Amino acid sequence: MAEVFQPWQRRLSLLARPRHPEALPAILDRKRIYVLPTRFGLFYGVLVFTMALGALNYNNNPALLLALLLAATGLASLISAHLQLSGLRIEAISADPVAAGKPLHLQLALSHRDQRPRRGLQLICLDARGSANIDAQEPAVAALVVPTHHRGWLDLDRIRIATTQPLGLALAWAWIWPDLPALVYPAPETHGPPLPQAHGDGVRARRHPAGDDVHQLRAYRAGDARRAIAWKPSARRDQLMVREYEQSSSKDLELGWADTRGLAGEARIQRLAWWVDLAERQGHRYRLSLPGHPPMQAGQGDAHRHACLRALALMPHADG
Repeated sequence: MAEVFQPWQRRLSLLARPRHPEALPAILDRKRIYVLPTRFGLFYGVLVFTMALGALNYNNNPALLLALLLAATGLASLISAHLQLSGLRIEAISADPVAAGKPLHLQLALSHRDQRPRRGLQLICLDARGSANIDAQEPAVAALVVPTHHRGWLDLDRIRIATTQPLGLALAWAWIWPDLPALVYPAPETHGPPLPQAHGDGVRARRHPAGDDVHQLRAYRAGDARRAIAWKPSARRDQLMVREYEQSSSKDLELGWADTRGLAGEARIQRLAWWVDLAERQGHRYRLSLPGHPPMQAGQGDAHRHACLRALALMPHADG
């Protein structure tokens, strides 16, 4: 039965609000919340109707009163389920980029303005499911793990927020459709080759004020930066001492599209992604050269790695 009604459910969901991607933050108002009885709620309604019919048939006033009280409880459950979502605010959605094939962890920031706690919130996006509870005054963060298959921008589908609280008699749900695509890095090549050799005279060390390793201490000179002063050695020697640093002057690695000749289009991108990760792990400064992309400056670190993998992820798909 579920397979029969699933296509119809998808078609009906297209008529629900919102019908287009929307900017965040988004607030769930009464026009966006839908409420229907659950299976247990339908069974409960049939049971109460049967009880009321029997009480009327046998003119049993206590049984009729009980049936009316149970019916009122069911109606109150419908209203309470609606109030669980009414006024809920989706502040933002964030996700760190991952390689294609790995799950993408979505973080949804939820809040509300009233003092009612929200319990048992269920979130569904594609094949991912999550849950969240919001206290009376504190915001909450819900997590969704979305599968990824291809590099590039991943357009998020509509996210359903639902609840069956407090009694499980009614299902209240609403949709959000964030206009916020997520970036998926290309999957790096598995067990790829080593890095191409850098062209140059090898590694030499030169003194540089923004270097990485301490080279020596020297006496303070007018104009030296205060952050370069070595305060503890200065206190021991009763003289201001300044740290001098050294920086490697070896040639930067050139990771270019031409270095991947003989591979298919996507395989070339995976090879370069492997080299970017490998150069980052080994502590090299590297530069990525791609066709149709402006030249990149050599660098190192998370920001430079993200810029290189982003450029690879957004390259046009090609077979050769």
